[in-house]
Amino acid sequence: MLTFKKTYTFTLIMKSKVQHIYSQILEAKAKNHKLLAVLLDPDKIIWSKIDYLIDRINRSPATHVFIGGSHVESNSTDELILKIKQNCLLPIVLFPGNPSQISKEADGILFLSLLSGRNADYLIEHQVKAAPVLKQSQLEIISTGYILIESGSETAVERISKTKPIHRENINLVLATSQAGEMLGNKLIYLEAGSGAKQAVPLNVIELVSRNIEIPLIVGGGIVSLQGIENAYKAGADLVVIGTAFENNLEFFNFDKI
Repeated sequence: MLTFKKTYTFTLIMKSKVQHIYSQILEAKAKNHKLLAVLLDPDKIIWSKIDYLIDRINRSPATHVFIGGSHVESNSTDELILKIKQNCLLPIVLFPGNPSQISKEADGILFLSLLSGRNADYLIEHQVKAAPVLKQSQLEIISTGYILIESGSETAVERISKTKPIHRENINLVLATSQAGEMLGNKLIYLEAGSGAKQAVPLNVIELVSRNIEIPLIVGGGIVSLQGIENAYKAGADLVVIGTAFENNLEFFNFDKI
């Protein structure tokens, strides 16, 4: 399943000048082409290994690069994006924890609203602060309903946002929240177990949500193996995000089989 993405990545690259990121995601969903994003946290970049990191991304099945984190302290986001763009043609999409992480050097941004929580800062306040900055940018803005799923331990998202995730067994609430996000006009639904989660989003939750919404579904957090990616795809994820597992092991992808 993972091996085909080399070819599809090339297709995305060739179309990137005439087709927007979201249109590409919709096209992939319509054709049942599964997508993969590598998530990079600017605070965790080892700059002495940046060239090797980019090489590993280029050789991986990744179709997108996400940049961001729950709490980014460094001021190196612009530098990181520009460095990646020198040697990587994949779309670079911001995955920001707050408005300070916006970079005009990226190609697009997931304009997140944390639907699983009731902290107004993450439902609308940060978005209000970000809107004037985004209006002055050329970033493609992709509204995304962000839903945190309980994963067995407190994650950075939970700690920073001061919100509780939806319990992993409360599948009806996850579904209703996802459907509400779609009805509100979000272009994507993102089910998130959290960075470094002990448990990934349950496959039955992915399957239930996937079968009952029309918009593309992103799944991330707690996926630590190639089989985990495959399982999420089979359950209905349209795009899977790999962050911590790749950060901790740049040989995460079995390059001999790609």
